[in-house]
This record gives sequence, structure tokens and C-alpha cells, in this order.
Amino acid sequence: MFIAILLLLLGGTLLFIGGEALIRGATALGLRLGLSPLVVGLTIVAFGTSSPELAVSLDAALDDLGDVAIANVVGSNVLNIAGVLGLACLIRPLKVESQIVRIDAPVAMGATALLLVLLRDGVLSRADGALLLTLLLAYIGLQLVLARRRRDVLARELADFETALTHGLRTLGLNLTLTAAGLVLLGGGATVFVDGAVTVARLLGVREALIGLTIIAFGTSLPELATSAVAAYRREGDLAVGNVVGSNIFNVLCILGVSALVTPLPLGGVGWIDLWVMFAFAVLIWPVLYSGLTLTRIEGGMLFGGYVAYTAWLAWNAG
Repeated sequence: MFIAILLLLLGGTLLFIGGEALIRGATALGLRLGLSPLVVGLTIVAFGTSSPELAVSLDAALDDLGDVAIANVVGSNVLNIAGVLGLACLIRPLKVESQIVRIDAPVAMGATALLLVLLRDGVLSRADGALLLTLLLAYIGLQLVLARRRRDVLARELADFETALTHGLRTLGLNLTLTAAGLVLLGGGATVFVDGAVTVARLLGVREALIGLTIIAFGTSLPELATSAVAAYRREGDLAVGNVVGSNIFNVLCILGVSALVTPLPLGGVGWIDLWVMFAFAVLIWPVLYSGLTLTRIEGGMLFGGYVAYTAWLAWNAG
């Protein structure tokens, strides 16, 4: 058990460091190659923040642990909305732009609803994966169209973000090294993390999907947790909320899309209650955001309380 826990800690650390290295190196590289901050944000940064989930889900899928791959996304999406946003709101109330309410939050709800429909037969097939990836491309295309209408605003919003990411990363060699190191660390971290989690599950006699819904989900959501907490502290509500909503969309459409395209993913030990909890939080975030375009501390406390209750329910039904 001690070795399994060490593997979890080591794997989680590698995932966090690898994700950070990939984001910083690849983003700086993209900017050096002449990509606009918007394109970099929609592609490299979006991929980088969800790269731990992708690495873990792919590794699990290739190890015939499809339910762990699905559980990782389900657990991460619940944690992002209820846990990460809840904590961020407790740090400081979050104000958001209307686009998140009008477009991004409904897209997150729609993607989650579609996932439930696709899983009605108990498996996410390769055709389902192709559909999810197609919708991801459509969503990115929509964001590009919208961005052209507000290019000046986006340039100002991303100026500080670009400066922070590229500060000290001025050499091409360092950018390439960070990008390569990030990919290597993510691959190794995913393998170690999944092995440790599965070992813990088997030693405790609980379903592996439960570990995916909790420990693995927490480990792979560390980048979102850190980003939203810092954004809340700096009064950047759009970044804090957009990070979470965008990550949830990316998790469903890209992470499960790619994983299912590699190999079909059986629902296995992931229960329908878990799926409905994920959907409930995806739906709940829209009216909460709609009310004054602000997430208050009270609403944050309710969200976080919901996550604590869900986790307690999982622990109660473990095994």
C-alpha cells in the first residue's frame, strides 16, 4: 500500500510539472512562430491544461481500463464545477462576461447531455469518439469566428497572459526543451499515476472506477485548480470561470473523443448516478452564472458543499 501511495504522489507530481512545462514551452514556441495569442490560447493552452486528463485516459484505455478513462473525465468535470469553482468563489466573487453564459456554458451542458446519450448502450464506440472530435473542431471554429469580432478586446485580455507565459522563455532551444520534457513527463506520470491508483483500488477492494472518480480526477485537475485559484485572487473572473467551463468541454469532446477513437470505452464501474451528478452540475452552473453574471461566495459555498456531499456519498458506497 505504501508503495502504491508513493506511485500516486509521484505520478501526480509528474503530471502537474509536465502539464506546466508543456503549456509554457509550447505557448512560447507558438508565439515565436507567429501564431496569434488567440490561436495559441484556443489550441496549445487548451490542450495543455487538459493534457494530464488526456494522458491518463489514454493510458487507461490502452490498458483495457475504459471505465477508468471515463471515470477520470466524469470526476474531473464534477470537481471542476463544484470543487474548483466553489473554492475560487470562496476566495473572491467571480464576475464573468455574457459570452460564457450565452455560448460556453450551454455548449458544456450540451456536450455533457450528448455524452449521456452516447453511453446509453454502455460503451463509447469509435464512431462516438469521431463525433465528439468533430464537435470539438466545430466549437473551436465558432470561437475563432467570435474572436474576430472582438479582436481588440481579446488582445488586451491576453496581453498579460502572454507576457507571463513567455517571460524568461526567449530562446528557441528552451522552448523546445520544455515542450519535449512536458510530453515525456506527462507520459511517464500518467503510467505511474494509473498504476498506483489501480493498485490502491485493488488493495482496498473498491471498484477501480471509484478511484478514477476521486483520486485520479483530483490529480489530473490540479492545473485547473491552480489556475482558477490564482485568477480569482487576481480578480480575473473570466479566466477562472472560462478555464473551468472550457476544460469541461475539452474533457468530453477531446479527451473521451481521442480515447474512444483509439479503443472503445466501456462504462464498466461508472454508475449512472455519477453521470447524472456530472450533468446536474453542468446544468446548475448556467443559472448561477446568469444571475447577475457573478458567482457569489454563497453560491461558491453551495457548489463546494455539493462536491463534499458527492464525495462523501462515494466513500459511503465504496466497495
